[in-house]
Amino acid sequence: MRIPDIYDRTVKNYSAYLKLERGLSDHTVTAYGEDIGKLLRHLSSENIRLEDADISVLQDFSASLHDIGISPRTQARIISGIKSFFAYLKSESIIDANPSLLLETPNIGRHLPEVLSTEEIDSILDAIDLTEAEGQRNRAIIETMYGCGLRVSELINLEISRIYAEEEYLVVTGKGNRQRMIPMSRQSIREIEAYLPQRALLDIKHGEENIVFLNRRGRRLTRQMIFYIITRNAALAGIKKAISPHTLRHSFATHLLEGGANLRAIQQMLGHESISTTEIYLHLDTSHLRTEILTHHPRNMRE
Repeated sequence: MRIPDIYDRTVKNYSAYLKLERGLSDHTVTAYGEDIGKLLRHLSSENIRLEDADISVLQDFSASLHDIGISPRTQARIISGIKSFFAYLKSESIIDANPSLLLETPNIGRHLPEVLSTEEIDSILDAIDLTEAEGQRNRAIIETMYGCGLRVSELINLEISRIYAEEEYLVVTGKGNRQRMIPMSRQSIREIEAYLPQRALLDIKHGEENIVFLNRRGRRLTRQMIFYIITRNAALAGIKKAISPHTLRHSFATHLLEGGANLRAIQQMLGHESISTTEIYLHLDTSHLRTEILTHHPRNMRE
């Protein structure tokens, strides 16, 4: 898939800069171009202009690299290229500020970002002020993201008609336009049902009538707003971990695995095309597995 036409000149100028001013080889310039192309296609698919990409957008892009099975080492290389590209954009006054300065490079020895405990997730939910106009909406958002393991794009485009409360499942359209069914917890259903009467009072804009989560102007939420909602309430709850919306998805999968869920079932609920992408969650479960071995293996059982 090629780079969107609107960025064609920008990428060509950047490639010329790498070759002529930084003296990089043709092979390296091509590799940088391919990595930048991944970001630009991601922005285009989310209808985000390059000039509007902030740290939350870049963090979500970084998380999406993991989601499609790209290794941590390759992720680190891509992020390095992204940082170089944004430094160039700033030097050419194409952007006013460089958001990539705050973007962390993945730790090569680490497979996943932070995982929240169930107690920490409860504390985030408890930190939400229900007297605020968007309080119940925000509770429903966090409960649904964690309870169903949704991607941000899946949450902001979630449709009322695709929620089957009586049967306790919902349907989302994920990557590659693939649809999947996901079981819903009763708690997430209750939170959404408590929010819907407030939603009905909004002046809902044309085309947004079927979208579940709306802002006060009656439009669907942005990825940046979801990032803000989660990080703000995590801070209010006193959580010091570096988290993002993707953290709830990782926590969902990790807690399922720790609870004994089948890896194939987790794969289907997350919408991973390859089981190898889901298998990396095994690396997070080593402490649980160690406890199981020490407790149940006959060589470790005391008389």
